[in-house]
Amino acid sequence: MIITRPVTVLSPSDKILRAARDRGLSAPVHRNEPMAPHTSLRVGGPVDLFVQALTLEHLMGWVTLARDSDMTPLLLGRGSNVLVSDEGVRGVVIENDCGAYELRVHGNNGGQSATLYAESGASLPGLAYRTARQGWAGLEWAVGIPASVGAAVVNNAGAHDGDTGSALRQVTILGERSTVYRVSPEDLDFGYRRSRLKGNRCCEIVLSAEFDLCREDPRQLASQMARYTEHRRRTQPSEPSVGSIFMNPPGDNAGRLIEACGLKGTQIGGAMISPMHANWIINTNGALASDIMGLVDLMREEVHREFSIKLELEIEPIGEWQRR
Repeated sequence: MIITRPVTVLSPSDKILRAARDRGLSAPVHRNEPMAPHTSLRVGGPVDLFVQALTLEHLMGWVTLARDSDMTPLLLGRGSNVLVSDEGVRGVVIENDCGAYELRVHGNNGGQSATLYAESGASLPGLAYRTARQGWAGLEWAVGIPASVGAAVVNNAGAHDGDTGSALRQVTILGERSTVYRVSPEDLDFGYRRSRLKGNRCCEIVLSAEFDLCREDPRQLASQMARYTEHRRRTQPSEPSVGSIFMNPPGDNAGRLIEACGLKGTQIGGAMISPMHANWIINTNGALASDIMGLVDLMREEVHREFSIKLELEIEPIGEWQRR
């Protein structure tokens, strides 16, 4: 008599977890983790595997493992520039919690300049506040931008006449073949809210960045940041949001165009076009990602109908979408 044993078929998640154990990857992993708590809009369905990368070793290990397993890794910083679908994300989402940083003061000019080294998961506004408090200028414009260093580099985040590309010294990147290399700001093709890395998030991954800082009176920097903070408080809503939905078209302002279409306060489900800032969508009460995307489509369609201008998204929709 021939006895046959049932063949165990492993799911893609089981396979990658087994491979992670074989490689000794110990970062925290969660199955079917809802994405809503990890995004500033507080929306988003479950991801198959949610990994918290606490060190650069974790980050590089999991990215390489996902690539070797023919799974495209999705990197998440502070979740402040993404719209995750209600259906969630298939595969692996890696939350970048690598936040180490170091201030390196240059002694050859009397300590009047410094380089700030920061891992890509570090909080950009947190670094801006800490360095300014110590009398180092260069990042004070970023005090209200809710982004990680890596996301700021990818999107060339900016405010108050400053931006990431202008402050950078160099960036360390994990390449497609798991090679690590450094690039200058000129190599990243920075433009308005973009770099060559945008839309290419799984091919070249920011590991760390270095910023040029210079000495300045900490009281003056504190006063400047207080003005920036007050301006944001007066002009931007406090409800859960993702910041500006669309980039400003050349020579114009997306918020002005949307407001001119009479869309301020328009609501779909629990999502609303902010009465305070027409280029912001807020989660008023239990919004779905589909509610927000419905408003995104409406804003774009109405501006195109009224002004023949095609607005370009500043945020990134991720996950599985059933678009109309």
